[in-house]
Amino acid sequence: MYYNWLAVITIPVMYNWTLIIARASFEELQTDYLVYWLIIDYVSDIIYLGDMLFRTRTGYLEEGLLVKDEKKLRQRYLESQQFKLDLISMVPTDIFYFYCGLRYPEIRMNKLLRYNRMLEFFQRTETRTNFPNLLRISNLVMYIVIIIHWNACFFYSFSKAIGFGVDKFVYPDISHPEYGRLVRKYAYSMYWSTLTLTTIGETPAPVENSEYFFVVTDFLVGVLIFATIVGNVGSMITNMNAAKADFQARIDAIKQYMSFRKVTKDLEKRVIKWFDFLWSNKKAVDERDVLNFLPDILRAEIAINVHLDTLKKVRIFADCEAGLLVELVLKLQPQVYSPGDYICKKGDIGREMYIIKEGKLGVVSDDGLKQFVVLSDGSYFGEISILAIKGSRAGNRRTANIRSIGYSDLLCLSKDDLMEALTEYPEAKALLEEKGRQILMKDGLLDLEVANEGPDPKDAEEKIAKMASIMALLEGQFSLLLSEHEVSQGMMKRRVTKLERKALQELL
Repeated sequence: MYYNWLAVITIPVMYNWTLIIARASFEELQTDYLVYWLIIDYVSDIIYLGDMLFRTRTGYLEEGLLVKDEKKLRQRYLESQQFKLDLISMVPTDIFYFYCGLRYPEIRMNKLLRYNRMLEFFQRTETRTNFPNLLRISNLVMYIVIIIHWNACFFYSFSKAIGFGVDKFVYPDISHPEYGRLVRKYAYSMYWSTLTLTTIGETPAPVENSEYFFVVTDFLVGVLIFATIVGNVGSMITNMNAAKADFQARIDAIKQYMSFRKVTKDLEKRVIKWFDFLWSNKKAVDERDVLNFLPDILRAEIAINVHLDTLKKVRIFADCEAGLLVELVLKLQPQVYSPGDYICKKGDIGREMYIIKEGKLGVVSDDGLKQFVVLSDGSYFGEISILAIKGSRAGNRRTANIRSIGYSDLLCLSKDDLMEALTEYPEAKALLEEKGRQILMKDGLLDLEVANEGPDPKDAEEKIAKMASIMALLEGQFSLLLSEHEVSQGMMKRRVTKLERKALQELL
């Protein structure tokens, strides 16, 4: 709601910033449409007043909590600097119409003090839009046009003060039919203002001293604007191409390496095509690097939103508790394979399982000539091998050759990551192993005699070795803490000794 209100208040702010100065400079614009201007002016004033009331209802954060108490909100707004500006902008300067007449809309210049609401709207829009660079360029162009517009109005007013047509520098004589129309007046003034502020020149030379001072001031403002334009546009282009430049740097580094190591042309083409696929399909960004800036809870929610449904399709994870699934989702690593790449070959040691997110994989014969079945989106394989179930006839070896038919986007879960997650969920580990045994029994790949022999001595040895390594690590950390403690004790003793000596000296 707050953002929507900012969009509403931005409209009268833009109206005042563009048309008050124009109506003050071009008299016909004010007199010919006076009734419409008065209606719009007072509607804008009502919106301004509503904005002040809205500010007294706008919450703020205090110690991380949103304050909603109306008395506190009102007090905070009334004590702020913004309230003073808002109050000045609501001063009813229109009463001067009774003294000066309706031909002087510049008496409403105090309405321009609400510009910060417009800037806040643009800032919040920039954080919400998916095209921030485009919005920045649009804002820059808008600011430039407004500055040129104001300068055009100043030029016309300056010409009116000196006299129309008195020399070639000022606006031509308005008694001439061609230069008496409102549209021509504004178009000519905008043309002169644009040429001057962009420092292009090609404008008539000044004659009077006041005209020289006016042009010098305009040129100085134009130089600042030109420098701002160049700086902002350069910065925007750099930001727009930052991702592309980083990606291109990686490609160049790979190309140099392949050239230095004399990699075959065929393999070099495959690598370049793989990079092209990543960029064209917007897969060049490393998800882990992007999400690393977020706190754990938000990173987990995004990962759940993106990958959880895919992970639940795997049979052994279908009924796992939510906490384990969250742990596993955070450990999924996206991998992209090119056409013809082998994801695994028969007899390889299975250290990962794969879930097909996008693409097609083929189960092929050993020679790769015959294709038995095609795996598509949502399919998975390798889930049994990473559990290392005792009695499995397949062991932890791959039982099939799986090759990418086209470009394939897979999610990979390593055995180490799974076991690390299961250390905190022993019940889930037992459940997964039981599910794995049932699947193997169903497929006739479980040796019941071996499975019922009890714990494998090798497993105990591995656990003991792991515990020994942990103990060694703890011993090292304890030794480090002990040495730090000894150093701090020594420093404390020296300090106490120094204080004792100082006390004795004072007593003596």
